[in-house]
Amino acid sequence: MQGETESAEEREFGLTPRERDVLRLVADGRTDRQIAEELFISVKTAGAHVSNILAKLGVRSRVQAATAAHRHELI
Repeated sequence: MQGETESAEEREFGLTPRERDVLRLVADGRTDRQIAEELFISVKTAGAHVSNILAKLGVRSRVQAATAAHRHELI
């Protein structure tokens, strides 16, 4: 996942590489716990990443984040 080139959309939203990883998992319907296990981070850290993603994308839910990710080709 890391090492991919960053698109103009990704730069516009200011997502970090780790946030893009988390966003992909959110779009797959994963919970914070599942994200934490997959990325070897704490559940609290996973939740913080999700909160940051929602704020950066200007959305209020995971579903909206997933929709925005697809619409803007972030994943």
